Amino acid sequence: MSGLSPGVFLVTSAVKVVAVFSVLMVAVAYTTLAERRVSAWIQDRMGPNRVGPFGLLQPIADGIKNFLKEETLPGTSTKLFFVLGPMLAIVPALVTFAVVPFAAPLPTPWGTVPMIVADVPIGILYIMALSSLGVYGIVLGGWASNNKYSFLGALRASAQMVSYEVALGLSLVTVLMLTGNVTLTQVVFEQQHLGLWFVLPLSLGFILFVISAFAETNRLPFDMPEAESELVTGYHTEYSSMKFSMFFIAEYAHVITQSALMATLFLGGWDIPFWHGDDAFYFQGQWIQGFDAAGTPVLATLAWWKTLLTLGAFVLKTSLFVLVYIWVRWTLPRFRYDQVMQLGWKIMLPTALAYLMLIAGTILVLDEISVPFGLTYGLILTVVSMIGTVVFTFWLDRDRVISGASPSARWPLPQSMPSVDVPQLSETDPSQAAVGAGGN
Repeated sequence: MSGLSPGVFLVTSAVKVVAVFSVLMVAVAYTTLAERRVSAWIQDRMGPNRVGPFGLLQPIADGIKNFLKEETLPGTSTKLFFVLGPMLAIVPALVTFAVVPFAAPLPTPWGTVPMIVADVPIGILYIMALSSLGVYGIVLGGWASNNKYSFLGALRASAQMVSYEVALGLSLVTVLMLTGNVTLTQVVFEQQHLGLWFVLPLSLGFILFVISAFAETNRLPFDMPEAESELVTGYHTEYSSMKFSMFFIAEYAHVITQSALMATLFLGGWDIPFWHGDDAFYFQGQWIQGFDAAGTPVLATLAWWKTLLTLGAFVLKTSLFVLVYIWVRWTLPRFRYDQVMQLGWKIMLPTALAYLMLIAGTILVLDEISVPFGLTYGLILTVVSMIGTVVFTFWLDRDRVISGASPSARWPLPQSMPSVDVPQLSETDPSQAAVGAGGN
């Protein structure tokens, strides 16, 4: 799809694989530092600031510590699967990023290089398939540990994945209907063509995707597979050293990938707002900026500085969602397990189905009355979607499912309790005194 010669394509692909993997691993390491510093700021404390200037070398110290710690292997564990579990958890989290476009195309003397590792024609389907495989590593590690707490955490992870994967997939269907393609580069181009990021015309789909992404990554308030108060640490209770660290590398890699997906699917990806100079899409052997009124392709003007600017925009959007992940973790308490299941099956699934039908009907009506795909099209969808968002946010639940353990305000306790006659013990009757003493 890039028009590069086979040799140049292989070299540029190898460079992109090494660069993206290296940057992703560094980002994972420093996301842990960012979480510790942000949580310290929220809790009004300092956080790690001793190792290196401003604590910037703390992730390196943590990595060295994990490498030097003793490897433990429980004698009652299933050893092959115990070792295989962390590997199965970390691989899907890292390779999923391969289909995410992270900048505008880069012009070189050998041709134009698309800033994506693998622009496969099944981008979103590839992400859905591989992101779901990460839970197999968690389940395998919890089962192979031969520990009841680890096994319970693994079962919770599998149940949670099944419950929220459906809602996440249905929220993505609305994006596919609006773009007519499953390739993420096409999703970015359609947002540029529409003139609106999908966060507005698909606002409720964005909310459903964010909630499902939190559940998919097992982050608070959905960290039921870990749940220290009841499961020690859950599925990785028996792990130590680098095998323990690999589970957390997988978690943070998954967080970064999900944040990049949110930025790509709903915030225009690498698109810079209010500027069409960065619009670029590969169409029939050439990079185009869009189409004119007659439907003729308009060639895109590519430059290396546009690639850098769009890369910065993508990193900024992705970092924003990573910050949201961190902020929510240190702000909200953990749900009860029954609340997690009821939210997934009784709220998220019916809402996603209803919203899917609403958007499909709206798109059908707009196509029937021949509204051109553009700003007006997007604004009509925005109004319809906002109505659905208001209904979901302010009316649908109303404390029926996601409620606390205390009695609801809709059912107040009686102001006065009925009086009950309590028999008085006789001070002169030794038998009653003995019975009363025995009762106490």
